[in-house]
Amino acid sequence: MLRYTLKRLISLMLSLAVASLVIFAVIEIAPGDPAQFMLGVNAQPDTLAALRAELGLDTSKPDRYLAWVGGMLQGDFGTSYTYRTPVAGMIADRLWVSLPLTIYALVISILLAFPAGIYAASRRGRIGDAAMMGTTQLGVAIPNFWFAMMLVLVFAVNLRWFNAGGFPGWDKGLRTGLHALTLPAIALALPQASILARVMRSALLDVLGEDFMRTARAKGLSRGQAIWRHGLRNALIPVLTIIGLQVSFLLAGAIIIEQVFYLPGLGRLIFQAINARDLIVVESVVMLLVFVVITVNFMVDLAYAVVDPRLRTRT
Repeated sequence: MLRYTLKRLISLMLSLAVASLVIFAVIEIAPGDPAQFMLGVNAQPDTLAALRAELGLDTSKPDRYLAWVGGMLQGDFGTSYTYRTPVAGMIADRLWVSLPLTIYALVISILLAFPAGIYAASRRGRIGDAAMMGTTQLGVAIPNFWFAMMLVLVFAVNLRWFNAGGFPGWDKGLRTGLHALTLPAIALALPQASILARVMRSALLDVLGEDFMRTARAKGLSRGQAIWRHGLRNALIPVLTIIGLQVSFLLAGAIIIEQVFYLPGLGRLIFQAINARDLIVVESVVMLLVFVVITVNFMVDLAYAVVDPRLRTRT
């Protein structure tokens, strides 16, 4: 298990190194000068040069990359060009919205998908299976931003059960914060729950054809008992893969959903930083999101070894 973990840890560090290079290169080659954007087209050359020196834009790109990476390793994400405040503080303030939103949406996705997938697999070829798969197909097809607007129209405008947008802050209490994130989380979770339910159904159907499942049925277990006691664990590997991938989809989808619900999260921060050509904020936030996704995939790899011990000896 230790050897397996070390190999996955080395892969994680290499992935982060490559990701940092790609993020820096892609953002730095984007057209537009942040200093020129801040001062306007009529800025004097000496004023422009002074601002570029203040922002650290007068150094070479390799030096800026090394300074950026070195700072991140020490917890220093640099200073925002626009707001002149530490990027780490800006990220920390907004992370307490985006991270709970992502986790909330992931929990909703799992709570919806697991029973739906198991129900469909246990009723293969019946009306319940067809109805569940039709519902999940609809869930995959509906854009989450359109679904978000429909949720606002129904539950915020008409029924007035939720606010249409905004976030009161966690200082108002956990219940108030979760209440404000419920509609955004549901909007994020619907497509992912539909995908996960379909994967769960397919994985269980594959397991149901295995010899150990037929043996369990021959010993007197019902179809449902065989699924819960023996089938579910063996079907979890492809499901864990999808759960790991869903984190990246939820983080990316949050950029749009946070705009719809006017949430002060990382999605809105990226959107505002792109508009202001605040490159250091964009680079740091994207790198943080990549770190979260790669770390989650690392944890999923470890979960593979827990679910299926045979994987520990294959690597």
